[in-house]
Amino acid sequence: MDRREKARKTVEALEKEYPVAKCTLSYEDAWQLMVSVRLAAQCTDARVDTVTAVLYEKYPSAAALAGAEYDDVFEIVRPCGLGASKTRDILASMKMLCEEYGGIVPDDIDALLRFPGVGRKSANLIVGDIYGKPAIVCDTHCIRISRLLGLTDTDDPAKAEKQLREVVEPDKGNDLCHRFVLHGRAVCIARRPQCGKCCLRAFCDHAQSLPDA
Repeated sequence: MDRREKARKTVEALEKEYPVAKCTLSYEDAWQLMVSVRLAAQCTDARVDTVTAVLYEKYPSAAALAGAEYDDVFEIVRPCGLGASKTRDILASMKMLCEEYGGIVPDDIDALLRFPGVGRKSANLIVGDIYGKPAIVCDTHCIRISRLLGLTDTDDPAKAEKQLREVVEPDKGNDLCHRFVLHGRAVCIARRPQCGKCCLRAFCDHAQSLPDA
């Protein structure tokens, strides 16, 4: 089976296993997703959602957050870890968003990469979830599972994104990555994958390499 066919089977199997595919972070507006995904670095989505519930109540718009005091924001986001750098990036990005883009989050990956704290993973998530454009969100689940399957052969996010774009249908990529997250948490768990009950087992390189495959 070539990689393109394996990608098609992966998409079909995960669509059946997880009919609903969406971002696991809570947000209402594009600017909120930009903030939430920055806070999610090395932090659980559950904790981010708890913190942003407080943050967005106090600062209900990008302009309000752009004008916030550093110490006030730091105290709110500190439970997410890396409080200093996250606070600095959030305030700078909200200021840039308001001053250069009129508060409208751009729908272009290259433009998004100009924002402090926004990398390719975050940029893809925003253009995919907010604007419905083709996107590959290479988080740890996506990178790990796609490599176990044999869809990619690298742990480098940029290279993995490129390899997945070559074999995954453009309109399927964003939802596939959300489903990789769900599957990575429920079945293909890091360090203890539950291969015996995996819906991808029949064509997964890792599962097929096991002694009882």
